[in-house]
Amino acid sequence: MQTLYPNLILDALRNVRYPGTGKDIVESGMVEDDLRIDGNKVTFSLIFDKPTDPFIRSVVKAAETAILTFADPDIDIKGNIAVKTRQPLPEKPQNPLPGVRNIIGVSSGKGGVGKSTVAANLAVALARQGYKVGLLDADIFGPSVPKMFGLEEEQLYMRTDEATGRDLIIPAERYGVKVLSIGFMVERDSAVVWRGSMASNALRQLITEGDWGELDYFLIDMPPGTSDIHLTLVQTLALTGVVIVSTPQQVALADARKGISMFTGDKVAVPVLGIVENMAWFTPAAHPDERYYLFGHDGAVRLAEELEVPLLAQIPVVADICDRGDSGAPAALEDNAEGMAFAALAKAVVTVVDNRNATLPPTAKVEITRK
Repeated sequence: MQTLYPNLILDALRNVRYPGTGKDIVESGMVEDDLRIDGNKVTFSLIFDKPTDPFIRSVVKAAETAILTFADPDIDIKGNIAVKTRQPLPEKPQNPLPGVRNIIGVSSGKGGVGKSTVAANLAVALARQGYKVGLLDADIFGPSVPKMFGLEEEQLYMRTDEATGRDLIIPAERYGVKVLSIGFMVERDSAVVWRGSMASNALRQLITEGDWGELDYFLIDMPPGTSDIHLTLVQTLALTGVVIVSTPQQVALADARKGISMFTGDKVAVPVLGIVENMAWFTPAAHPDERYYLFGHDGAVRLAEELEVPLLAQIPVVADICDRGDSGAPAALEDNAEGMAFAALAKAVVTVVDNRNATLPPTAKVEITRK
């Protein structure tokens, strides 16, 4: 083995180029002045601007290969290159949404009851009443919010927060509502087939790395039922409360009870702000004074009375609500009967949230302890 000296190592490293600039790492000043040679063992540090630099691993690997190729194949270098960064790794804030006043989950015990429709229209109705509103589509496996807001072709962009150095996802914005959804990150017609941990990590990223800013209300369209996603949400955020959506049908009400019991149990302890009875009745356009109870009569009304929680609204089955959701313009944008129904729901939510904040202590994030 030949005698090793610093310039031999540096000359070898000049063959490594940083992908971000195309310049070699020596010329770029990325090789720290701490190079040490002890027999055939070589150690030194590489300096990167950010701890989140995507090229760290590839550059370190390329540096190892260059030394073995251009200096000497017998050099002990693997695992001996340290990484330093000019910017420290930003600390994760205790509160990932410091600018948000109220965090409200919109949940249902089962799918198909119109939960996402209620969440989207509630967000728009709150925005029309002058509140700053964000909507997170946390229905990981069935994201429908992008379609309801006409944002299916939306591209997401990032910005770097100069104060913290964190890279943030800029939410899409429409109708005065900031929107993020996993639907922005997958192919439009592709199914989301992820393990629970992947889905939870993706959701956590949308929450903690979203550039939500100052909001009065941050609504979360939760997946139906009870799942790992719900646990991720209550572990990541201190929810102000949840709104439960159900139809009057007995099967839907039975599942709604299970969902409510999850939130009100000792381990989670998130207040239930109230119940929305969706698809409460059908009124034909030609007979506006008639009501047909397709899924039962006042089932959610009785459930609210039994559980002693407010009934926030009864939303009828109206074709216009569905059509406007499909067209990307929620019914809450209009001043007709359907729009007024969601406006009344928004006012009811504001009232119950104010009462909750005046009478109950802030909700704490759920801490899961492993034995």
